[in-house]
Amino acid sequence: MASQFAPKRILVVDDNRDAADLMVELLTMHGHVTAVAYGGEEGIRSAAAFGPDVVLLDLGMPVVDGFAVASAVRELPVPVQPVLIAYSAWNDPTIRGRALDCGFDDHLLKPARFDELLRRLESTVRRTGGQ
Repeated sequence: MASQFAPKRILVVDDNRDAADLMVELLTMHGHVTAVAYGGEEGIRSAAAFGPDVVLLDLGMPVVDGFAVASAVRELPVPVQPVLIAYSAWNDPTIRGRALDCGFDDHLLKPARFDELLRRLESTVRRTGGQ
């Protein structure tokens, strides 16, 4: 997929290691700089240390879920807040509303085709004025 979209620093947070690793590999192949975290606590620490432009975040993780991660990331003292995209199989209106309340910029239903994920990533970053 050809795009003029500049590469981004993308943090993938998902407790499913295989899914997270595959996503990181695909994003890296498309020129993005990536980091991965396999749980919520690690995701918060990684967001603070890595300084992502975008966080692709699963909602349904044990201990610290994606909603808590999003809220914590929004509280980080960073010069520019990252774009937060929920990437989850949870998609009912209540979940979507809760995600927006926690600071997510977009919500993408799993599983998504990778080309659709790239399109949504680009459109969300552009719409939100992300880096």
